Amino acid sequence: MYQTKRMLGVTLKYASLLFGAFIAIIPIVAIFFASFKTGAEYTTTGPLTPPSEWTNFENYRRAFAEGNMLVGFRNTVIILIISVIGTTLIGSMVAFVLHRFKFKGSKYILGAFLLATLIPGVTTQVATFQIVHGLGLFNTIWAAVILYLGTDIIAVYIFLQFMDSISISLDESAMLDGASYFTIYRKIVLPLLKPAIVTVFIIKGVNVYNDFYTPFLYMPKTELQVISTSLFKFQGPFGAQWEVITAGVMIAIIPTLIAFIFLQKYIYNGLTNGSVK
Repeated sequence: MYQTKRMLGVTLKYASLLFGAFIAIIPIVAIFFASFKTGAEYTTTGPLTPPSEWTNFENYRRAFAEGNMLVGFRNTVIILIISVIGTTLIGSMVAFVLHRFKFKGSKYILGAFLLATLIPGVTTQVATFQIVHGLGLFNTIWAAVILYLGTDIIAVYIFLQFMDSISISLDESAMLDGASYFTIYRKIVLPLLKPAIVTVFIIKGVNVYNDFYTPFLYMPKTELQVISTSLFKFQGPFGAQWEVITAGVMIAIIPTLIAFIFLQKYIYNGLTNGSVK
């Protein structure tokens, strides 16, 4: 009886995993099939119907050339690197101060961070746009960079949770040896925050790479397009060229797929450590 229940539980577990994987793969398969179809074939066949010709790379050529995706990749990489590194440094510094220094009003500052996460971002867009425009950052790459650096409150909380596992005695020992607070942060705290840094890298990197709203609103110039906005030109008032858009989506997936293959160990460890902390 026990063995029967155990086998049933194992069967249900793996069946649910296979079902979940199947549901997740279906959209990718549909996009992959559509990227090889012509416009007429796309409108007359089902989403899971394989294309008649697997050698039709015209959609990929149009998406890459007419969508100017090379510029999109370049701008995305620049924004991604600056935003992720900046968020890591700023978030870890703020967490270090809030965790290690107990001063009057520190709890209120932490509460203000929490309150900011509860305010819908859309309610502050008018004021944010006016500030960005007033600073002369509109239609520059720095508009997106500043917004990505200044709105990631989640990173602060991730670093705060990991700071609990770093003993204060390490700081005290370093101070006895004459180390300054910045030296303690740079040589002791920051290296011990590697799991948290990986977690922030993953969360922030995915958000920046997938974000469409911020670049579309603050960087409308064609030469400032990113990978998420490069395919928007194939969407017009009289319809969309979905077969070209799907080819562009497949091209956009390639960098993330390569990154996942080479960094999957760090991604799994970072997410696991983040959830435990």
